[in-house]
Amino acid sequence: MDAKQIQETTQMLASENLDIRTITMGISLLDCIDSNSDRACQKIYDKVTTKAQNLVKVGQQIESKYGIPIANKRVTVTPISLIAAASGDHDYVKYAKVLDQAAKTLGIDFIGGFSALVEKGYQAGDQVLIKSLPAALAETNYVCASVNVGSSKSGINMDAVADLGEAVVAGSKLDVMTNAKLVIFCNAVQDNPFMAGGFHGVSEPDVVINAGVSGPGVIKAALEKVKGAPMDVVAETIKKTAFKITRMGQLVGSVAADQLGVPFGIVDLSLAPTPLPGDSVAEVLEEIGVAQVGTHGTTAALAMLNDAVKKGGVMACSHVGGLSGAFIPVSEDAGMIKSVVAGNLSIAKLEAMTAVCSVGLDMIAIPGDTPKETISAMIADEAAIGMINNKTTAVRVIPVPGKQVGETVKFGGLLGHAPIMAVNPAVSNRLIHRGGLIPAPIHSFKN
Repeated sequence: MDAKQIQETTQMLASENLDIRTITMGISLLDCIDSNSDRACQKIYDKVTTKAQNLVKVGQQIESKYGIPIANKRVTVTPISLIAAASGDHDYVKYAKVLDQAAKTLGIDFIGGFSALVEKGYQAGDQVLIKSLPAALAETNYVCASVNVGSSKSGINMDAVADLGEAVVAGSKLDVMTNAKLVIFCNAVQDNPFMAGGFHGVSEPDVVINAGVSGPGVIKAALEKVKGAPMDVVAETIKKTAFKITRMGQLVGSVAADQLGVPFGIVDLSLAPTPLPGDSVAEVLEEIGVAQVGTHGTTAALAMLNDAVKKGGVMACSHVGGLSGAFIPVSEDAGMIKSVVAGNLSIAKLEAMTAVCSVGLDMIAIPGDTPKETISAMIADEAAIGMINNKTTAVRVIPVPGKQVGETVKFGGLLGHAPIMAVNPAVSNRLIHRGGLIPAPIHSFKN
């Protein structure tokens, strides 16, 4: 780097909210499978606390040496439905609790992987895990869960979609925060370092380090310097800025992996907002020229942003992966919240935006009396967008008991707060009760 680049990076860190959002250690639990669930849980605890024992310390050392803040230190594990199936247990809450205890011992922020992959149907442990979700998430502090219900190669498991609508409603009655820790995917990726949807895929190494970088404030600051310029100039500015951000992520991830003695996996370059002023994806879109996020033109601006971020990241690092793009969670983004309150951003518009950005309907608070079939239908819609467009989509909606449209719920921390958003009152009961499998699209046949 020359002196100018160093100064630019220092400015990003000092006043533009640039950080490493997470270093995440992925740990395989395949060698922890045991028909006795007590023995399996002990193996899980021992392996996780051994492999990740220095994760927090190394993260802190990197922060001190390089002056780069690392917001979270996390762990992902092999989907628990695969590990627990051999036990024959009728619920997997004890597995969630042992993960929670391991996370507490390590001092990490989250542990992801209380998960199931059910896109083409249920295997032995899948339904047990889904039924365990409400209690497992309500009774733990650090555990995050995910279920992959569809893919472009397999179609959509509508039985799972129906079961998850029921699980979301049941979880909301136990603890409003339960569903903030549950993501329902189509085309889930195996190397995602972000929560709540992170898990360690079965094709990943035994242990690996992945880094997640975020920088909407940096992108916005760069765009402020090209006001009135044509869109191709805007795209080029975003691409160059994303390049610099990714380089920093590659440095931190590589150093962390080297010090921990494990392979370096990927950098996930995702513009993940926080509730802090100036750290908003919505504000980036508005800097591009949208009057307020949610109005006409928002989807076009978001598509360009997402593509330019990916192009810059791929040029900077040959190991870009995860979800990489722009996140649009409502509760975590001050600009999104303002737009919802102003009446310019609806769930329908958010759904359209998910066709061109990373993930999907994320951290959206809805009335607590929303029927489970309506939630299942929202999941099905998002899965269909992902399946047809061969991209990752997801749902993280939060029914808030006792709350109605226009009221607000506070989650705290990085999760922020959210206005309760209106859902369509027409309920698609007959669609959800059909169950079965939506077949994969014709373009899935690529062999």
